[in-house]
Order: sequence, then C-alpha cells, then structure tokens
Amino acid sequence: MDLRHAARRGSGNLNTVRASDHTKSAVSATLLVLLLVASATSCRIEPGQTYSGDGTYYLGDGSGNCSYPAGGSVLYAAMNETDYENSLNCGAYIQATGPKGTTTVKVADRCPECAPGDIDFSPEAFDQIANRADGRVPITWHLVSAPAGIGNLQFVVKDGSNPWWVAFQVRQHANIVTTLEVQVSGSWQALERQQYNYFLASSGLGAGPFTIRVTDIYGQQLVQSGITLSPTVVQGTNLQFTRH
Repeated sequence: MDLRHAARRGSGNLNTVRASDHTKSAVSATLLVLLLVASATSCRIEPGQTYSGDGTYYLGDGSGNCSYPAGGSVLYAAMNETDYENSLNCGAYIQATGPKGTTTVKVADRCPECAPGDIDFSPEAFDQIANRADGRVPITWHLVSAPAGIGNLQFVVKDGSNPWWVAFQVRQHANIVTTLEVQVSGSWQALERQQYNYFLASSGLGAGPFTIRVTDIYGQQLVQSGITLSPTVVQGTNLQFTRH
C-alpha cells in the first residue's frame, strides 16, 4: 500500500532591516558568492542549509527512479519532485528529524506527488522519526556525507550501451555528484544527466576504455581511467570524495 500524500504548503513572512552602505556591500558580495556557487553546482539543495516539509512513508525495496538495485540498507527515501532535480540528489544522504527522533537515509527514488521539502521514507526509516500510525508528520532535514562504510566510488555502464550510445552511473559517492565528464581527444566532454540517474552520451563515445572525471557538490574532482564498455558490470575504484 502506497501512503504518499499531497501536502499543502504555507508561505512565510520576510523581514527587512536597514543597513549601512558598508553592510549592504558586504551582503551583496555574499549573495554574489552564493549565486555563483549555486550556478556552478546547479543545486537547489545545498550543504549547510536546513529544509522543512512533511514526512510520509511508502513500501519499497530500495530501487526506484535512481536506478539503484533493490536490496541493501532499509534506510532509504524518495525525494520530492522539485528537490529531486532531475536525479541530481540521487545517492545523496540526508539527516531528517521528526517528532520521535532522527534518521539518516539515502535518496533512492523520487516522489512526484510530494511538495517541495517533503520526504517519503522507507517504513523502517519512518519508524525512527515518528510513529507509523501517524502517517504524515512535520520534519526538518539537511544534507550529510555518506557514512564511511559505503566504500569507494563505483561506475556502472547502462544496459544497452554500445560505441554509439552510452550512459554511465556513479554509485557509492560520499557527496552529491554534480557533473560527469569523459575525456575525448584530450578534452573533457560533459555528459547530460537523465532523470533515471545516468549520464548520457547520446551519440556514443567509441569502444572505450574511458577516462571519467566526476565533480561533487563541494567542487572536488576525481578522475578514473580504464572504465570499460561493459554494460551492467559494477566497476570499482580506489577513489572517494572527502566527507564533510
């Protein structure tokens, strides 16, 4: 039984304050930096910010729109449509707090009917923040890095990939992955992210092997060579982003 619900959102009040020219300049400079960071990462959800909404739960198996395999940890969640950001937040870890307590979950799916700020949890995760009988509760949440126990980065080439059409997925990343690039003739070619959480080269990249560069939400870049055109095979690395 799917217990996802629509939520009605309220609007807050905006308080304004007067400031000296010096303060206004400093504020403007800070806003400019924030805008530049947002533009560089294209992230609606950012580290260091707390978000609020409704928490619900649904019956799943850890798979979903993020194209992860079923199984693994039972502490997973579906991100609302707006904050899912075309799969940008797939694999992100969030720490959520409800009336009963706090839990940390991995984003593995998307909830199209959920309002901005809402999170749809696995039943086991919901149990940690509220009584399951409540069904819907107010929550706050923020981004965190993945636990150290996840291991290192992995790459998966999508099923059906070939020299003329290929897509790559990144798994087990400690932080949100914002971009994936492949080295082509000495230059980096950025691949387009798909809603199903793969980075696609719709015209292909040849037979490989490939050298891939991934960038996280903090701007850290990691490069892995030798990724082969082996659809569905999980290809491990010795790389991992710095946790924050």
